[in-house]
Amino acid sequence: MNYQQILQQVNEYAVEYYKLHHNPILFFHNKQHTEYMTGKTVQIANHYRLNDRDFFIVITASWFHDLGYMVDLNCHEEESAKLADAFLRKHNAEEGIISNVNSCIMATKMPQLPGVLLEQIICDADLFHLGNDDFLNNDKLLFKEVNALYNTDISKQDWHRKSIKFLKDHHYHTDYCQVLLNDGKQKNIEKLKRKVAAEEERTSKNIMREEKKHPEILIDYAAVAAQKSKKNKQEKPEKGIETMFRISSSNHQRLSDMADNKAHIMITVNSIILSAIISLLLRRLSDYEYLIIPTFILLSISLLAMTFSILATRPSIPDGTFLRTDVDDKNVNLLFFGNYYKMGLDDYSYGMTKMMEDRDFLYGSLIKDVYAQGVVLGKKYRLLRIAYNIFMFGLIVSVLAFIIASAIFTKL
Repeated sequence: MNYQQILQQVNEYAVEYYKLHHNPILFFHNKQHTEYMTGKTVQIANHYRLNDRDFFIVITASWFHDLGYMVDLNCHEEESAKLADAFLRKHNAEEGIISNVNSCIMATKMPQLPGVLLEQIICDADLFHLGNDDFLNNDKLLFKEVNALYNTDISKQDWHRKSIKFLKDHHYHTDYCQVLLNDGKQKNIEKLKRKVAAEEERTSKNIMREEKKHPEILIDYAAVAAQKSKKNKQEKPEKGIETMFRISSSNHQRLSDMADNKAHIMITVNSIILSAIISLLLRRLSDYEYLIIPTFILLSISLLAMTFSILATRPSIPDGTFLRTDVDDKNVNLLFFGNYYKMGLDDYSYGMTKMMEDRDFLYGSLIKDVYAQGVVLGKKYRLLRIAYNIFMFGLIVSVLAFIIASAIFTKL
């Protein structure tokens, strides 16, 4: 199956379909959105280095995913899948590919619940704009489209509130989009909040002007302000900060896993070398005495490299206890198991409750946890670098020693 050739035909089919079934009130779900989404699908797919088959599936799903809007608004995903199914069967595509394309299209249905990576990619590409600078323009187009399609008259203020809720409830599914777009999405939430606040201020001023004209209309603004102040104090930590800590911790965990894998590779390779030296060379050194020094060098290099690799992965934990005074003084990090694994549930619950009730304690613990992860990572990678340097340069020295010893022996 020539994936590139059929993808070109998919592109031409989708563009022609938009041309023939143009709906002037589709201000957002139009050809421009599909082209933009397909470009973002390519970007995400390239990051994950998809093979030709999977790349074909997600790009095809991108081109077809909104064509159903011009068939049936209420179930456009199903109609889009039908169009894709008919096109792919006409071009003799495999059943597995047809099924995967349909699954990707259906995964974009709200609320998005993608399963495999291909479905996650198509879902994140579809809502890629939520986390970039074009969000407000796209939001205006969608607002205009919804009012036109469903003959409604939603106010901008209500629409902004709905958009804020949608952004807060939404989450990207791929690690790539989480790292790339979460901060931008949080900024867009803040922009919408400022718009809502500005509109509320204008409304408040209008009410105050009406009060001056009509004193019989009374509103206790002091009580409203006090209530807002109380609400702000009880507000949970901002999502932007939470996202920052979550991404930092996730990145540290991923780097830690990479370090462990590198150490495992080094231990495995040197174990094989040691086994070969012990089982083959050491027994024959009496016959090849000129290889004693090169063998000793190679043996030493392997042992040293293994030692530093093991040190990089060797766990170390504290004594696992704390005092309640440590909790009261905010001197303990309960986010790391090494600080509490020997404590009773009552003491741990006491500490966690205190931390959740105190914003400074909570953020302080998160900061300590991220910092501690960084310190451990620094130690791991420093030891790994030593191990790899020993192995790299030592291997060169060993090979040269074998060559020199062989050359000297040959001359003798």
